[in-house]
This record gives sequence, structure tokens and C-alpha cells, in this order.
Amino acid sequence: QVQVVESGGGLVQPGGSLRLSCAASGIIYRIDAMGWYRQAPGKQRELVADITTGGSTNYAASVRDRFTISGDIAKNTLYLQMNSLKPADTAVYYCYAYVSQYGITYWGKGTLVTVSS
Repeated sequence: QVQVVESGGGLVQPGGSLRLSCAASGIIYRIDAMGWYRQAPGKQRELVADITTGGSTNYAASVRDRFTISGDIAKNTLYLQMNSLKPADTAVYYCYAYVSQYGITYWGKGTLVTVSS
């Protein structure tokens, strides 16, 4: 059974930091990329950051220089270090794992990040 599980969300004050973790299991195919999306209330889901097996990273302009994506795709693990958090970063953060050979994306159920004083 495939599972993608996020953890590390919570309530943090503006300017604070959080580290999200993601672990994927049960995927028998080679994963080519992993990443994070987020969805704020009343808004569409948007890409936050992703990373490929080659180590290439991509960030949304709104989080570049504040967030850092890292992990070991070969071990199906992923992290998102979030610094200088803003209320606008409040959202449910979803982890995904992408298998390009079959065009399959596996999604987690999300972890809520709330930035508020």
C-alpha cells in the first residue's frame, strides 16, 4: 500500500521557523522528483518547491530565500525548512512523489501550517 505522509506542521508566530518532513513508502517504481505544494483557504493549490533525483531544485518566487527543500529521493524522504514565516504562508502543505515512467503522482494528505500572532 502506497503511503505519503507529511509531518511537522503547526502554529508559529510571524518570523518563526518550521521544518516539514515527508516519507513515502510502498512505491515500487523509481521516483524521479518529490516536492511540496500548498493550498490556502479559498485559493488554488500552488507549487512551493520541488527537487529531482539529480538534485535540481525549484522554488516559488514567494518562498525563495526563505524556504529550503532537501531530502534523499532514493530513500523516499523529503524536508522543507521554512524560515521567516509570514501569515501569507498559512496553508495546508502537501508532499508528492512523481514517477515519470508512468506519469504517476502520489500525494500525501497534507499538514496544516498556521502563521499567526
